[in-house]
Amino acid sequence: MNNVKPIAIIKTGSTFPQISEHYGDFDAWIHQGLGSTTGVMVIDADRRGRLPDLSALGGVVITGSHAMVTDQAPWMRQLMRWLYTLIHEAVQVPVLGLCFGHQLLARTLGGEVADNPMGLEVGTVALRLTAAGRHDALLGAIAKHPWAQVVHRQSVLTPPPGATVLASNGHDACQAFRYGDRVWGVQFHPEFSADVMRAYLQALRGEGLTQQQVDSHLPEVRECDDASAILGRFARLSAVQVA
Repeated sequence: MNNVKPIAIIKTGSTFPQISEHYGDFDAWIHQGLGSTTGVMVIDADRRGRLPDLSALGGVVITGSHAMVTDQAPWMRQLMRWLYTLIHEAVQVPVLGLCFGHQLLARTLGGEVADNPMGLEVGTVALRLTAAGRHDALLGAIAKHPWAQVVHRQSVLTPPPGATVLASNGHDACQAFRYGDRVWGVQFHPEFSADVMRAYLQALRGEGLTQQQVDSHLPEVRECDDASAILGRFARLSAVQVA
């Protein structure tokens, strides 16, 4: 009989109010991607509450955020200490970081995170999978259709020592990495629908994007079903770990 444990969604921020009013927030999108039968617990990291016991978890997903990893706020440092312990002591708990979560994982493990010299990357973009990425348990999902939704100013400029880079593109040399065999970071947003991506482009008008840039990016937005499938794969992998 399976020992069913929930996946902890570590919520490190919220989307814009005008987006959450119509579409919900990061944790709801991630839960939907994991699957309705997957048990989850949502932890607001920036409230400095007690993080869950490692033995209680089947997996961990760290959300995106409008905060910057380089701010090194107290709640970020607390979360990084918890993640370091999780990764090195809870040997059967898979971990997935999305965007800010990807960067926070990299920083926790000794990588370099900073403003990307090329500036903001936003919209539906093409990725290049490495050989390791094409055969990876999660990233292999996008091998045939390597497109994903992105919105970020900072990047993992240097991956953690010992990490395997799984995907890149012209803007970002580390769009995804794996550390060991159960810790992943992806710079993109598998939880974003095309509608959410379009809403982000509209919200960034005058806040990093000109009207001309918004008009240029909008027609390129498409659904990225293969990238979205990463969340379901992660849920199944987490269930196997606790079986």
